[in-house]
Amino acid sequence: MLKKSLELLRQEAAETGTHTLKRSLSAFNLVAIGVGVIIGAGLFSLTGIAAANHTGPAVTLSFLVAAVGCAFSALCYAEFASMVPVAGSAYTYSYATLGELFAWIIGWDLVLEYSVGAAAVAISWSQYLTRFLAKYDLHIPAQLVMSPFETATLADGSLVHGIVNLPAILIVVAITAVVIRGTQGSAWVNATIVALKVSVVLVFIALGWQYIDPANYQPYIPANTGTFGEFGLSGILRGAGVIFFVFIGFDIVATMAQEAKNPQRDMPIGIIGSLVVCTVLFVLFGHVMTGLANYTEFKNSAAPVAIAIEKTPYAWLSQAIIVAILIGYTSVILVDLLGQSRVFFSMSRDGLLPKIFSEVHPRFRTPVKSNILLAALISAFAGLVPIQVVGEMTSIGTLLAFVMVCLGVLIMRRQQPDAPRAFRTPWVPLVPILGILTCLVMMFSLPFDTWLRLIVWLAAGLVIYFLYGKKHSKLRIAREQANRKV
Repeated sequence: MLKKSLELLRQEAAETGTHTLKRSLSAFNLVAIGVGVIIGAGLFSLTGIAAANHTGPAVTLSFLVAAVGCAFSALCYAEFASMVPVAGSAYTYSYATLGELFAWIIGWDLVLEYSVGAAAVAISWSQYLTRFLAKYDLHIPAQLVMSPFETATLADGSLVHGIVNLPAILIVVAITAVVIRGTQGSAWVNATIVALKVSVVLVFIALGWQYIDPANYQPYIPANTGTFGEFGLSGILRGAGVIFFVFIGFDIVATMAQEAKNPQRDMPIGIIGSLVVCTVLFVLFGHVMTGLANYTEFKNSAAPVAIAIEKTPYAWLSQAIIVAILIGYTSVILVDLLGQSRVFFSMSRDGLLPKIFSEVHPRFRTPVKSNILLAALISAFAGLVPIQVVGEMTSIGTLLAFVMVCLGVLIMRRQQPDAPRAFRTPWVPLVPILGILTCLVMMFSLPFDTWLRLIVWLAAGLVIYFLYGKKHSKLRIAREQANRKV
């Protein structure tokens, strides 16, 4: 099986010049990138869903269980990121441990997750913006916030047909412009967004804490109803499964390895640090929310945080939460675009995709052409396709990548136990095995149609690989040339 050697990967990481990505990210930038994508709108919705249907006030315990499950994979990512500080994340790690074909599958899988996920988030961002502006009697024409395949009934009873979701297109284009200007600039924009977003979460925690009613914590773990997953200890586990997807995003930090100033030190800090910061915030957030309102009040609510805010005298906080959601989606789109273009960059540099995706702008030192092409594709999806069709990407692709990374640590520890590791995953093989099992359980809990979409996408990717990627693989070409010389 064709694999990349660690030595070759380290040579790629050490390359300099205008054709390479610029190393400009500090440990702080990497933590901010991880926090930026982890704290999204899901925090403001999934917390209430888990509390109402599965955990009660013990949603805080579910956050801790989910964080531990994520930590297994995060520790494995940290080891690889310190060993192989090259863009591409799980794609690159799989190339070194499982071979080119598996690397292609993971890379193609991440492309789907980042691109379609960014389009779906942009559509949702547009909907929240419309709702926010309506509070101030500012109304965007309905035709310009819907795809051509959607209709809406106005207040006067008239039916209008959508033309294009203009705000969704504009946010993708605007963020792409930031990404193109340079990773350092993108990182500071992201850090500013994250600071604002975290501030809203902290304000909710600080102001809400004063109005907690201890009676809402009784009982802290509601008795199981007799059905697995409906409260009790099994409910905490089921709640962890629901909340697990709120944490996913730290893996995108690993795609930025080739732009870190000191990757051996900073990548583990970025990956593990972002997970720790978010875990603390999530536990406090869940504690305050279930303390303000009884968990039963969140049943069938699309905005559980609004219910909790009503228990305080701070009505303005409801609008602030919408702002936080808008900010949250903005940073998620930014990091998705960053992560996807870096995966494309790595695959193109290896010859598996056309060269255009790895061409770096001489001034900005970013893959500009790749960014523009991807922005055009994502904008088309966001502006012209209904969100029901695009669908918010589930985490099956990320979970598959997690499995591969954990498996890769096991393989690398066995095949190259003495290879330099700036960070070592503790308790190997226990931690990687627990990471694999945790992710597989999450994957098999997902519905069949999610698996079907993944299978169809991967099948299309395999066709591209065998028709183009395999023939143009630089590693394969170099191997064949070496064999001919022999």
